[in-house]
Amino acid sequence: MNTLLRKIAFQNTAKCLLLLLLPTAPLAAQVVGGQHVFSFLSLPASARVTGMGGAQIAVRDDDPVFALSNPGALNPAMSGRMTFNHNFFLGDINHGYVSYAQHLPKWGFTMHGGIQYMGYGEMKRADEFGDVQGTVKAGETAFTLGAARPLSDKLSLGLNARMAFSRLDTYKSSALLADVGLMYADSASRFTAGLVIRNAGTQLSSYADIKETLPFDIQLGVSKRLKHLPFRFSVIAHHLHQWDIRYKDPNLQGDEVLLFGDEQPQESKATAAIDNFFRHLIFNGEFLLGKNEGFRIRLGYNHLLKRELSVSNYRSLAGFSGGLGVKISRFRIDFGYGAYHLAGGVAHLGIGTNLREFF
Repeated sequence: MNTLLRKIAFQNTAKCLLLLLLPTAPLAAQVVGGQHVFSFLSLPASARVTGMGGAQIAVRDDDPVFALSNPGALNPAMSGRMTFNHNFFLGDINHGYVSYAQHLPKWGFTMHGGIQYMGYGEMKRADEFGDVQGTVKAGETAFTLGAARPLSDKLSLGLNARMAFSRLDTYKSSALLADVGLMYADSASRFTAGLVIRNAGTQLSSYADIKETLPFDIQLGVSKRLKHLPFRFSVIAHHLHQWDIRYKDPNLQGDEVLLFGDEQPQESKATAAIDNFFRHLIFNGEFLLGKNEGFRIRLGYNHLLKRELSVSNYRSLAGFSGGLGVKISRFRIDFGYGAYHLAGGVAHLGIGTNLREFF
């Protein structure tokens, strides 16, 4: 009886949270980049996710980092696992995430907690005449606590609560956010699917008494492990709450003239629609090799990054990513690389272990 009451209370809490937070989501924005505060919450939190295109909500294994993106991925196999991930981002910016998960059999819950941080490096402070007067401190931090429990043999529901803080010189801001996630896992067919509402919430305090939108997102993902090949592929759809996410560069509006005087052909509506459709999708795959899947190779492609970060008339690997994972003794080491631009990419390093193996 007590188990039934706890299950009903958990489901009702999730429903109330959805009703309260969904109206705060931005529905009319067209461009997804540079429109929100606390945008660092959208960055991939682990080297494994970086190597798979920047998003993964449809894998259910023992990696607790997946619970940050989809709390429904929490499961007893994560119990005791601790991970540390650090991202050597662009322009001397550092980004990282530390997490731990624990199963509570008495309550039927699996919980996790984590700290996500962003350091923008040292910036010089100067007056209007260019005279250096010191340095500017800037950084952002988010604390996440989440829990999940099974609703059936194949379906689980999870919730994340998150407090985020930002300091940009003398300006400060804070926000309260939440994630709601569902995970469907069919071990017999090796198929999993995830649905998550991410970063729904509101600013508690703002930089200049003007509240801004948060990086709200609705994502749907499916994953399938092949029967006769140690390979799992996934497709993740993001920004499902808004259709048009193409950036229309005002500098490219109107007729353009090529080198030999020919006019640039106009893009058809069908081509634009297809391009916009694939901008919602991330494709990734992971080879699971060796004993106990001790060696892993990852590949990913993010069409949105490809289209937005490519330079016209120049070829680049923008939008492509890859990574490796290896288990050495009690530790699992991961490396991920994401190609962002002709100017370079980001390198992500992660290490994890199960603390129960030491005690």
